[in-house]
Amino acid sequence: MHFDLVDLRLFVAVAEARSITGGAAVANLALASASARMQGLEAAAGVALLTRGRRGVTLTAAGENLLGHARVVLQDVEALRGDMAAYADGTRASISMLANTVGLSEHLPKALAAFLREHPQVSLNVEERESADIAQAIAAGRADLGFAAEHTLPDTLDRFVFSVDRLVLVTAPRSDLASRRRIDFREVVDRDFIGLTNATALQNHIGKYAARIGARLTFRAQMRDFDAMCQMAAAHVGIAIVPEVAARRCARSIPIRLVRIRDAWANRKLAICFRDLKTMPRPARQLVDHLRAAARFPSPASSRGEGGRA
Repeated sequence: MHFDLVDLRLFVAVAEARSITGGAAVANLALASASARMQGLEAAAGVALLTRGRRGVTLTAAGENLLGHARVVLQDVEALRGDMAAYADGTRASISMLANTVGLSEHLPKALAAFLREHPQVSLNVEERESADIAQAIAAGRADLGFAAEHTLPDTLDRFVFSVDRLVLVTAPRSDLASRRRIDFREVVDRDFIGLTNATALQNHIGKYAARIGARLTFRAQMRDFDAMCQMAAAHVGIAIVPEVAARRCARSIPIRLVRIRDAWANRKLAICFRDLKTMPRPARQLVDHLRAAARFPSPASSRGEGGRA
């Protein structure tokens, strides 16, 4: 059963005017054309919609039912047009962003919340991915911008450094590691770990470097967030590797000790990346500008290649 929007608008006009002639005038159609359209609509519905009389038309029970549906459909169509027009002129927009684990949980929420407060007509969809996957997705145009470890980004992507992410080892105050200031990752790979769930980008990042030195980490527990990991570490269940920013926040309320990891992979610059600022939609460019202003690492302008890796 096929319904044409022109026919539905005409049907509503006829029903409200109680006259095909009156409805035709409202719909800017010739009377003959309007009459033919009403007959075609009834044929498509397979039932009489109008009772024709000398003084006009009245709706059948089926016609009354169709009138209610037609009004809803036409209202939805007008709402759709309004939404699309708003997106077209930039007053409403949806921005897609990819972020690694630490960005999603620690570095971005405050800055993104401030942006959304300033731009109430913009919606934001942020999805968690590993840094390498983010770089590939941005290069392929599958998202507007990304938040990833800077060293994983190809030279073809624009970027600026947003913050520094140092991974630290978290242990209980009673642990034999608690007095250490720095440690090599290789020294602790045989210990029991508290980790994030397997699906997280950060957990995969740590697991890759363990594999490079021929180790497979043993997890006593895998938790959903850094707070829970630190609580487990404080209880002497195992050691945890978490971003320093999260560890220091947790240390204000949880009795833990932080130990720096000497390995180079534990110190990462985190960058906002995108393909080409000039071709991005205006709301996405506004978000880039907002994040650049909120960056906690000096970076006056975006760049490509080594120039952006200060």
